[in-house]
Amino acid sequence: MSRGGRTLAVLVVAGLLGTTACSGTSAGPVRPGAGNVAGLPVTHFESGLKPDAPEPDLRVRGAGGGTDDQLATAAIADVQAYWAGALPEEFDGQQFKPVTSLLSYDARSDTEKTGCGSVEELVNAFYCASDDSVAWDRGVLLPMLRQRFGPMSVVTVLAHEFGHAIQYRLGDRAGITKATPTVVKEQQADCFAGGYFRWVAAGHSKYYQVSTAEGLDQVLAAMFFIRDQAGTSGTDRQAHGTAFDRTFAFQSGFAKGPKECAGMNAENVRARLTERPFDSQDTGKGDTRLDEQALQLLKSSLDEAFRGAGVAAPQFTPGSGSCPGGGPSTPPASYCPDDNTVRLDLDRLEALAQPVDQEAEQAGREGTGLGDFAAFSEIASRYAVGIQKGVGASIDNADAGLRTACLVGAWAAFTNRPGEPGTSGLRLSAGDLDEAIADLLRPDGLVSADVRGDRPDSGFDRVEALRRGYLEGSSVCSKRYA
Repeated sequence: MSRGGRTLAVLVVAGLLGTTACSGTSAGPVRPGAGNVAGLPVTHFESGLKPDAPEPDLRVRGAGGGTDDQLATAAIADVQAYWAGALPEEFDGQQFKPVTSLLSYDARSDTEKTGCGSVEELVNAFYCASDDSVAWDRGVLLPMLRQRFGPMSVVTVLAHEFGHAIQYRLGDRAGITKATPTVVKEQQADCFAGGYFRWVAAGHSKYYQVSTAEGLDQVLAAMFFIRDQAGTSGTDRQAHGTAFDRTFAFQSGFAKGPKECAGMNAENVRARLTERPFDSQDTGKGDTRLDEQALQLLKSSLDEAFRGAGVAAPQFTPGSGSCPGGGPSTPPASYCPDDNTVRLDLDRLEALAQPVDQEAEQAGREGTGLGDFAAFSEIASRYAVGIQKGVGASIDNADAGLRTACLVGAWAAFTNRPGEPGTSGLRLSAGDLDEAIADLLRPDGLVSADVRGDRPDSGFDRVEALRRGYLEGSSVCSKRYA
């Protein structure tokens, strides 16, 4: 986050937080609340190739026969099986045609060419429309993804690239032209991948099985990793989207299917895209110190945002981050119902607020911080638990955790509305929402935790809750996660 330069909007809170919802941003009517993932049950099992998966009948140029080629080839066979049914079903009987060729290469040594050029030193996977081919780097990219995020991350990348092949096949039905911004094409491809994964999660795949808890968490973690860096402009020729944008598109496809994806265009993507360059006044490039002044600004922002609830605002109390007298504690930040305080361990929160070590992230090493907004969001989540207690809502179950994440998202949107009456203070910076998502995807993050620190099992649910609050407003938080 950054300080000053923008006014904060006044959120009128009715019920829980009655913000007006933005139109055209919902992921669709599905059974609300915890315990489901877009209408599917939350499941726990090992995700990956099925033990009885058939051998794919596909010719792959350059394939070495290793684990990553096996995963990639099965992914292509599987996603083609999905589209063989989905394309005619969703698009008025349009028949599916498999891609013309497949290429596996090692970016460290190979120099093969596709219609889009040489693959030499190209650590990537891609679809090339010039020769209707899909290619992947088995030497660097796929093993790195598999080792860090699990086998379903390999499938994620191939399903996304195949989404571009579907754009090419749909033509005008996908609305893609030479003038279409890259980020719109990428949003569609992420969305098409989401539709495919819904099919797998529903049990229709011959090759793969994916749980809606840990399995989809692998997928979201991989999408987070391949996000654009903070400060990238959505108009950049190579823009793919922030983690927030990419998970939005994936979840839209998962919940609504490929027609929703084909309907993504420059107008409706631009309306909710969070990818933007840093403001000229943002001298810290999205990072501000979690010091006494920042805490005061955060408290003022939260008080203003939740003012309409008509309940006593929780007070911040620095210390151990735990509640006295054995109350429910979730250090480094805890909401203590007995005295309506948010107890803060500032040393641990300051460590969490340190900027992301991008070099360590790329190398697969553990970093020390997630960024300032991760820390601000954890504090905001405990404050939101206190507001929920004040209005008589539950604070100790899975729905409370999702409602809390949703309210954090609504508060984040509150800090991002220039030109409305309010209090000058903290404002959202480029990349901040991705820092909140990083907290949501880690096993001990607080943004989606209830008062005891318990979190919903599914990372998909947790990310969706934050996104709904941000895009649809706080009224959805009480309605969906009652």
